[in-house]
Amino acid sequence: MTERLKSQLEFLAVCDDMKKIYRRTMLSDVSRAETDAEHSWHLAVMAMTLGEYAEGSPDMERVIRLVLVHDLVEIYAGDTFAYDTEGAKTKEARETAAADKLFSMLPPEQEKEFRSLWEEFESGKTSEAAFAGALDRLQPLINNFRTEGYTWKDGSVTADMVYRRAAPIKIGAPRLYEVADALIKESINRGWLREK
Repeated sequence: MTERLKSQLEFLAVCDDMKKIYRRTMLSDVSRAETDAEHSWHLAVMAMTLGEYAEGSPDMERVIRLVLVHDLVEIYAGDTFAYDTEGAKTKEARETAAADKLFSMLPPEQEKEFRSLWEEFESGKTSEAAFAGALDRLQPLINNFRTEGYTWKDGSVTADMVYRRAAPIKIGAPRLYEVADALIKESINRGWLREK
C-alpha cells in the first residue's frame, strides 16, 4: 500500500466518526437526533432536488461537494447548536483547529481541495456556497416544522431567532425563503414557536 492510499484510507476512517456526531435537530419521527453524516447527506439530496430554485445558476456538483464537506470539521470540533450564543464565541477557532488537524491527513493537493471547499462554504461568497448555505439553514427549519417545533421548544428559541438564522436563504434561494417564511408563520400560529 502506498503512503498516499494509506493516508486517504485513514482520513476516510476518521470521516466515519461523522456518524457519531449528533446534532440538536431531530429526525422527523422524533425518535432521535440526526447525525452530522445524515444532515450532510440530506443537504446533498436537497441540492439535487431543489437546484432549480438556486439564485445565480450555481454548479450543482460543486454545491454537493460543499455540503458533503461543510461539517467534516465537527468530527473534532463538535456540533454547535445554531442558537447557542456561548458556543458561537469559540466556534470559529475550534473549527479552524479541527480543519487543520483533519485535512492535513490527506495528500497535499487533496488537503488543499478539501480545505478550500470548507472555506468556500464558510465564506458564503460564491453562488454555490450561498445556495449550500441556504440549504443548510432550510433543512433544520423543515425538520423543526415536521416535529412541531421540537428543537425550538427544547432550546427556548423564538421566532426572531429563527428569522435571523433563516436570513441567508434569501441570498442563495429567494424562492425557498418564501417557503421558510410560510413555515415559520405557520409554526407560530400552531403554537410550536414562540414569538418572543
